[in-house]
Amino acid sequence: MDSHSDPPGGTLYHPRDIISLMKRPLLTGLLVALVFISTSCATSASSQNSSPSSSSYIENKGSDTIVNLALAWAEKYQAEHPEVRISVTGGGSGTGIAALINGTVDIANASRQIKQEEITEAQSKGINPVEHVIARDAIAVIVNPENPVSQLTLQQISDIYSGKLKNWKEVGGDDRPIVRLSRETNSGTHVYFLETVLRLGKKDDKTLFSMDTLLLPSSEGIVAEVRQNPNAIGYDGLGYVPKDLKMIAIAQQAGEAYVLPSVETVNDKTYPIARDLYMYTNGDPTGIVKQYLDWILSPEAQQIVADLGFVPIK
Repeated sequence: MDSHSDPPGGTLYHPRDIISLMKRPLLTGLLVALVFISTSCATSASSQNSSPSSSSYIENKGSDTIVNLALAWAEKYQAEHPEVRISVTGGGSGTGIAALINGTVDIANASRQIKQEEITEAQSKGINPVEHVIARDAIAVIVNPENPVSQLTLQQISDIYSGKLKNWKEVGGDDRPIVRLSRETNSGTHVYFLETVLRLGKKDDKTLFSMDTLLLPSSEGIVAEVRQNPNAIGYDGLGYVPKDLKMIAIAQQAGEAYVLPSVETVNDKTYPIARDLYMYTNGDPTGIVKQYLDWILSPEAQQIVADLGFVPIK
């Protein structure tokens, strides 16, 4: 028989060939396993790198009044601490506080103090809100530059927004209807203006905004509407008021001095519509959140407060 021909039952292999063939599946399996393990490790490492750990990531949400300031702080801090990532979003003080209550943010921004019912709800969920004053602000009452009215008392502003005064001629202006602009109800600025101006700080007062008040979702929205409507009156944080709009000088009562909002008049407490701005954390802050809040109170961060038209606390 030819040694190179196949036997009747099929191919005839040398014992060495049989051993070699037996090894190939094992080697192939080992190679596949090694590739799988290497890919899994790479995927895991990539996943870890793309998802910041809780120790280097800060979720910050809330007040639209504070959002530009918070963004400026976050940008500066991250430039100096590249290992830290800070996410900043607005939505209103109520949105930020609700997120704190639900445990979905590290820091909630608010342009008003947290309410007792919010504290109670938070505590029922195991959340302990702790307050941090991070800046101060004046709320400016603004009108179109064409409006001849330059000064109002708090009572007059209350009467305008409650609907008792309907025409600019009633406060020394032209014979024009008053168009009232306000932030939406989830805004801390809306709540503060309601309690401090419409209700003149009286706890038992139930005065409400006139039903025809236009509720706008942002500070920028109020600025845009006042800019294009000579009949409009609005209010905004001092840091949001552009130079082409007119700020009203305000007197606490008739016969008292009319004062324009500024850093100086907030600090000397002569401007009557001024407030603290807040950040809230769940319990006393620790770790990277504490370091960030400590930095916010530093001279460097408080200079950013002044640069953006707010009032530094130090």
